[in-house]
Amino acid sequence: MTTTERPRLPFDRPNVLEIAPLYQVLRREGPIVRVTTPAGDPAWLVTRFEEARAVFADARFGRSHPKPEEASAVSDAAVLAGPQGSYENEEAEHARLRRLLVPSFSANRMRKLGEHIQALADRCLDELEAAHDAAGGTPVNLHEYLSFPLPVLVICELLGVPYADRAKFRDLSDRIGVLDSGGDAQVAMAEFTAYMAELAAKKRAEPAPDVVSDLVAAQADDPAFTDDELARLAAGLLFAGHETTSNRIDLGVLFLLTEPARRDALAGDVEGRLHTTVEEILRMSAPGGLGLLRYAHEDVELGGVTINRGDAVMISTASANRDASVFADPDEFDAERKPNSHIAFGYGGFFCIGASLARTELRVVFGTLFRRFPHMRLAVPVDELDVRTNRLTGGVSSVPVTW
Repeated sequence: MTTTERPRLPFDRPNVLEIAPLYQVLRREGPIVRVTTPAGDPAWLVTRFEEARAVFADARFGRSHPKPEEASAVSDAAVLAGPQGSYENEEAEHARLRRLLVPSFSANRMRKLGEHIQALADRCLDELEAAHDAAGGTPVNLHEYLSFPLPVLVICELLGVPYADRAKFRDLSDRIGVLDSGGDAQVAMAEFTAYMAELAAKKRAEPAPDVVSDLVAAQADDPAFTDDELARLAAGLLFAGHETTSNRIDLGVLFLLTEPARRDALAGDVEGRLHTTVEEILRMSAPGGLGLLRYAHEDVELGGVTINRGDAVMISTASANRDASVFADPDEFDAERKPNSHIAFGYGGFFCIGASLARTELRVVFGTLFRRFPHMRLAVPVDELDVRTNRLTGGVSSVPVTW
C-alpha cells in the first residue's frame, strides 16, 4: 500500500458516540496496519485489544526515538505529537517520575478527596439548575456548568493552582491541543510551562498540601529533577487532569441520555449500577480520533508484521476497546457488562497515574446527576453535536440539556 493509499488519521465518524466504521474493517485486515498521521507521516496503527496491550507492556516501545530528527510526527499539537524524552535513559526517567507522582495520586488519597469532590459537584449542579431556571426552562450547556468546571476545580485543588486562573489555563490547554495550530501550540506550551514555573517558585517559598509543593520538595532529594522538568510535568498534569475527564463526563451523559432507559436504570439503582456504568462509559468513550503514540526502539515482530526500529506506532484504545474477540456486542453500551477489562487508561507500566482520580470524579458525577435531575434529556439529536476533530482530545464543546 502506498502512502497515498494508506488511510489518514483521524478517520471520519458518524457522531461523537460512535467510532469510525473503518476501525472494524482494519481489525479484520490485521491487528496492525499502516496509516498516515495528520502531519502526513507514516505510522503503524494498532487496532486490536491483544496487540494494544502487548505494545503498552513491551519495553521495546517508548515515547522517545533513537533519532528524533527522523521521527514521524503526528500533528502540530504540543503534546503527544512526536518524540518525548531521552532515548538513552527513557525507562529510568519514566520510573523516576512515577515514583515522584504515585503518592500524590494514590487510591487512598483519592478516596479522601471523594467527599470534597462531591461538594464541588453539588456546587456545579446548583449553578446548572440556576442557569436553567434563569433561562425559563430553555436548554443549558451542561459542558459549561459541569463537565468543564468540575475537573478544573478538582485538578486545581490537587495541584495547588489558583482557580482564579482557570480562564488562563483553559485558553492555554485549548491551544496546546490544536492539531493544525501552525506553531501556536508550541507557543502556548511555553507560556503554560512558564506559568507553572512561577507557581512552583511560589510553592517553594510557601509550600502547601498539594502536588506542586510535593514536586518542589522532591527536588531536594533529586538534583536531576530540574525546574524546567518540574514545570513541564506540572503543565502536563494540569492539561491531562481536566481535558480527559471533562470529555468522559460529556460522553457519559450523552450515552445515558440518548437512550433514556439507561438514564432511568441508573437513577433507579445508583448503588447497584454505578460502578459498571462508569466502567462502560470509560470503555465506550472515544473523544479523540488518534490514539497513543509510541516508537519502536528495536525491530519488533508483532501481529504478523515487522515494525522497524524508529517506526511510529499509534495505539487505538478506542478500537481495541471495541474488539469483538474480547467484548461481546462491542458496539453496544451495556451498563451491566462484566467483566470489563478495557484499556481506557492504558496498561502495564504506562497505566494512567490519574486513573483513580478520574474514576472518583465520574462516580461522583453519575452517582448524583440523575438523582438530582431524573428527567434530564438531551435537547438536540446527538448527530447535530459538533465533534472537535482538530483537537488532540476531541470531544464536544456543547451538551445542551433540559428537564
